[in-house]
Amino acid sequence: MANIAKKVSWSSRGDEPAQGEGTPLLNGTGAARYSRQFSGGKLFHIGRLSTVDLEEEIDEEESVVSRPKEIPHNEKLLSLKYESLDYDNSENQLFLEEERRMSQMGFKCLEMSRWLVCALIGILTGLIACFIDIVVENLAGLKYQVIQQNIERFTETGGLSISLILWVLLNSAFVMVGSVIVAFFEPIAAGSGIPQIKCYLNGVKIPRVVRLKTLVVKVCGVICSVVGGLAVGKEGPMIHSGAVVAAGISQGRSTSLKRDFKIFEYFRRDTEKRDFVSAGAAAGVSAAFGAPVGGVLFSLEEGASFWNQMLTWRIFFASMISTFTLNFFMSIYHNKPGDFSNPGLINFGRFDSDSTEYYLYEIPLFIIMGAFGERESYCGNLSLALLHFNGPVLFLVFSRRAHVSFTPAGGLLGALFNVLNYWLTILRIRYIHRPCLQVMEAVLVAAVTATVSFTMIYFSDDCQPLGEDQLEEYPLQLFCADGEYNSMATAVFNTPERSVRSLFHSPAGSYNPVTLGIFTITYFFLACWTYGLTVSAGVFIPSLLIGAAWGRLFGILLASFTPHNSIQTLADPGKYALIGAAAQLGGIVRMTLSLTVIMVEATGNVTYGLPIMLVLMTAKIVGDYFVEGLYDIHIKLQSVPFLHWDAPATSHSLTAREVMSSPVTCFNLVEKVGTIVDVLSNTSTNHNGFPVVSRLSDGCEPGKICGLILRSQLIVLLKHKVFVERARSRLNQRKLQLKDFRDAYPRFPPIQSIHVSQDERECMMDLTEFMNPTPYTVTQETSLPRVFKLFRALGLRHLIVVDSDNQVVGLVTRKDLARYHLGKHGLEELQLAQT
Repeated sequence: MANIAKKVSWSSRGDEPAQGEGTPLLNGTGAARYSRQFSGGKLFHIGRLSTVDLEEEIDEEESVVSRPKEIPHNEKLLSLKYESLDYDNSENQLFLEEERRMSQMGFKCLEMSRWLVCALIGILTGLIACFIDIVVENLAGLKYQVIQQNIERFTETGGLSISLILWVLLNSAFVMVGSVIVAFFEPIAAGSGIPQIKCYLNGVKIPRVVRLKTLVVKVCGVICSVVGGLAVGKEGPMIHSGAVVAAGISQGRSTSLKRDFKIFEYFRRDTEKRDFVSAGAAAGVSAAFGAPVGGVLFSLEEGASFWNQMLTWRIFFASMISTFTLNFFMSIYHNKPGDFSNPGLINFGRFDSDSTEYYLYEIPLFIIMGAFGERESYCGNLSLALLHFNGPVLFLVFSRRAHVSFTPAGGLLGALFNVLNYWLTILRIRYIHRPCLQVMEAVLVAAVTATVSFTMIYFSDDCQPLGEDQLEEYPLQLFCADGEYNSMATAVFNTPERSVRSLFHSPAGSYNPVTLGIFTITYFFLACWTYGLTVSAGVFIPSLLIGAAWGRLFGILLASFTPHNSIQTLADPGKYALIGAAAQLGGIVRMTLSLTVIMVEATGNVTYGLPIMLVLMTAKIVGDYFVEGLYDIHIKLQSVPFLHWDAPATSHSLTAREVMSSPVTCFNLVEKVGTIVDVLSNTSTNHNGFPVVSRLSDGCEPGKICGLILRSQLIVLLKHKVFVERARSRLNQRKLQLKDFRDAYPRFPPIQSIHVSQDERECMMDLTEFMNPTPYTVTQETSLPRVFKLFRALGLRHLIVVDSDNQVVGLVTRKDLARYHLGKHGLEELQLAQT
């Protein structure tokens, strides 16, 4: 038997958590355990709940129940409020009849409709990206011009404090607007949205994640965040925006606007919708970075759980259309129609082959950057080495040497970023959970960011000469001589995208090492503090900017130690800025394949494909040794039942009997309407899937499994009064079709909204025609990895456990599988809680 740290012997299946449901609630109130029962009125305890003994005694468990908890989300808990999407088609009689009615031309039209939807997804995603880029460019340009003129006016006469106040007020105003619309109107629009989309594609139904309102708030919020000068980027939210566009277009209607265009009705089911959301996420990546292939690989690596060849082609098609649309309209905006040289929101600029060549002996240096990122500097006789940290604890070792070896970059610096952001997110969840406090924190971060940026510029003496080919959009002279500009202002007094491009392509000598060192440390902590605020923002560009800064610093210091007669390619800091940017982003988000292709496509040069791949692999390996990626951390903190690619390695000793939930509520093939209404109305259970069985004659045991029917199907049947007595009477009603179920998707009415009279409660309902007659089943002795593989590979919502006589003994859902994970003490089980 595997070592289980804690066993919870039940799970819930509700779209919305019900009162009295669950394990100990986080507010300290206890909740009674529920049970699945048969509809005959008697409770059948089928199978055993668990064969694993609890390590804690009962009195200790009860004391935990009565003790209040402050944290509503925790990586040690699994939330009951999340329900699974159903990727498996219900092959009932209605489905088979519809399939028989469709001709070969009908199937071809459906396939053409899928391609049409993907084209529309690409076009609209590209248009949204174009809108965001134009608005940000104009508003940010106006803000920086006003501040620049104010600083230049007060530099000689004194009164730069007024310029600081103006900068703080402008940043705070934009950020406050962006934070208010997120905190008070649509909180799900906060952040980049990538963790939520990743969960959705994994099969978790995240409430409100693909609503039209979410898209509007996301677009407006990211504009305010970037213009407000926060350490954020607008590229990450484009992935979420593309996913929302895909979810809306593919349904042919808007439930928010209550408009049905009567198109694409066949796609109104989870199976089709998830495929289109994958295409939308890829189109978002493509529009953000101008990387259509990278977008496809992003959906494959980070998002979609289910893949096939035709889906790959459609997603690639949507990505290409998205890039083309953005390119086309941006060329018109820049008065260069037909110039497709700016394919994405972020333009890294072209890396010419002559200036970006590298040699074999540089590859170990790139790998070191991915793992460590050394920086040598004289520090008297004291050196500080960051050797190791595990979890939140940092171990610092001091040694007396002539130089300091400071190694928190790439994988280590990314892991440090994730650890700090993890504890900061815990503090936010615990203490900053009210919308007004969330807005106040966002405004505070905006004010601090502006103040710190102004302070760095004010005290910087790094003055560089202005050249004809200078890349600075808003150069600040400040205290520099005529014909010179403040180099620190180039990094902080600009949008993050332009700062990244400047670090990549500015000629050698454009930045002082001290300037880069101060900027790296400061921007690192600002970005760490900013990610997780109640604003729409991404972490891609801040990560690239941090990595580009310390990568360029690495190149400068490496060149300073290189003899003057050595090969000059070592002296090019731009390529080290590119490698550092890739290492930093890979160390934070732990992407490998897709990020390699995105970086190659964004730079327009395949020369650095191998070094970037090696750097990202090294950063992921080193970072994973300490802590998970940033997106996985936030998924765990939200207590989402996320299923990884494989079951825990040491879980083969667990069987379906020990994992399943039981007893199970089952229905007969012909069931009484009153019984169905009572089961669906029971708020203490709120199940979503019910096995259909043939009852035995004595009525004491369940019959053999005949099929599976969903709550949503039963609600539609009750709404249309599909009763046996009405079918036999002269009041012949229209026969129900699959269209009736698709019209109710995805917001099925609650059972409380359906009126059933007392006479109708005595009627009978025949479920034979509507149930899925061939649900997936496993035996009690099936190992957990096999159950896990079947459940995840097929995208199931319910998996029925049967005995040797094909009788129902339990039910396996997502939460039953997601609660097992490898911990410090071997195989552990998460607690289920209502959060």
